[in-house]
Formats: sequence, C-alpha cells, structure tokens
Amino acid sequence: MHANARKARRGNVDAAEVAKFEALAERWWDREGEFKPLHDINPLRLDFIDARAGLAGKRVLDVGCGGGILSESMAHRGAEVTGIDLGEAPLEAARRHAAEHGVDVCYRNVAVETLADEQPGEFDVVTCMEMLEHVPDPASIVEACSRLVRPGGTVFFSTLNRTPRARALAIVGAEYILGLLPRGTHDYAKFIRPSEMAAWCRRHRLDVSEQTGLTYNPLTRRYRLAPRDVSVNYMMACRKQEDA
Repeated sequence: MHANARKARRGNVDAAEVAKFEALAERWWDREGEFKPLHDINPLRLDFIDARAGLAGKRVLDVGCGGGILSESMAHRGAEVTGIDLGEAPLEAARRHAAEHGVDVCYRNVAVETLADEQPGEFDVVTCMEMLEHVPDPASIVEACSRLVRPGGTVFFSTLNRTPRARALAIVGAEYILGLLPRGTHDYAKFIRPSEMAAWCRRHRLDVSEQTGLTYNPLTRRYRLAPRDVSVNYMMACRKQEDA
C-alpha cells in the first residue's frame, strides 16, 4: 500500500474543519450567504483554469469540491467532472443542486490519497481550490493530485499565503471586520507560502507554469486577478512532467 494511502486511512483530515463546513452545507448555494466569496471568485478561477487547460471534453477531478460551485461550472464548460470531498453534507448539497439544474457531475466521499491509488493518471485536469489550508498535511494532497493527473496534464491549486498582509486581510478583515466569511474559517498557521507550494510540486513532478494573485477591493466589492500580487490569495497552474 502506498504511504499516502495509509495516511489517508489514518486520516489526513481535520475533523473540526469538516464539521465547520458540514454545519453550513445547506447554505452553500446561497449567493448572499457565508459562501458568497466563493461564488464571487468562481468566474475568475473558472476562466483561469479554462484558458490554460481547455476544459471542453476533458476528464476533470475537483478535490475538496464542497457544495460543487466550481465542479458545476466546469461541467457547464463541457468537462466530464468528478468532485470529491470528505464532508457528506456538502456533497449532498452538491448532488441536490446538480440534479435540480440538470448538471452531470459525479460526486464521491473519498480521500484524494485513496482515489490516487484507485485511479492513477486517469484525469486530464485536477483542481484543488481553497482546500489545502484546511488539512493537516497539504503536501500529501499535492502528491496525490500529481498521481491522479496524466503526464502532460494540468493541476491547479489555490490557497492563502502566510504573510502578515494575509493575516490582516483574510482573517481580521474578511472574518472580523467586513464579515465576508464566518469567524474561525481560517487558521493563519495553515497558510502556505508560494515557495513551499512550488517545492512540493517540484518534488512530485509538477512544473509550476504560472501563478497569480487574487485581490479584493472593499470599496467596489469586487475581486480581480493580480499576477504581481500573491501576498494574500494565489493560484498556481502546474503541468505534470511527461514519462521518461
């Protein structure tokens, strides 16, 4: 058994994190509720992914899919999408919303390390967005994503940078002052520097091809991509190395 599969069975999961999102699952598709920021940034991240991977006709895995906001939008772009999460309540919300809107997405309650044992190299695109900062061992997730994507395929990550500015904006500002997110959503100690992320990617045959920041203007209440500013939120596009 692969080392990460053993880890998955022991649980590369923070039960408190899962419970936090389980409690909010019924409001996942409320565009003015607790998940409003995810709805607001989704068009930006969807276009970023589609422009670099060409979603139409691709087999796509969405890791940590939650209630399916990104999964559904990628399916609308013509991808064959599988979404996985360890929270059953968010998955039920995702399944219900997809059924109500006639969207074909396969949702599974399975650890990414376990799926990497089952289906190595079977996906053209793997996305893992706003998830790594909620698990005990994010490097294990990066490795599993690399195992799941085919050689030459693309993996996308997004997370929060571990900087004083990120603490000020993503926690103090977003959670306590502006109320964009529920208090306690993020733990600063789990934020990940881009250099750390890039090192994990290189270790697992993922070449970082591009990174961009994501910024929020509280006056206009709009998000935008900011390639030169990764001090708070950032996304990475990585290409899996071809087999030797």
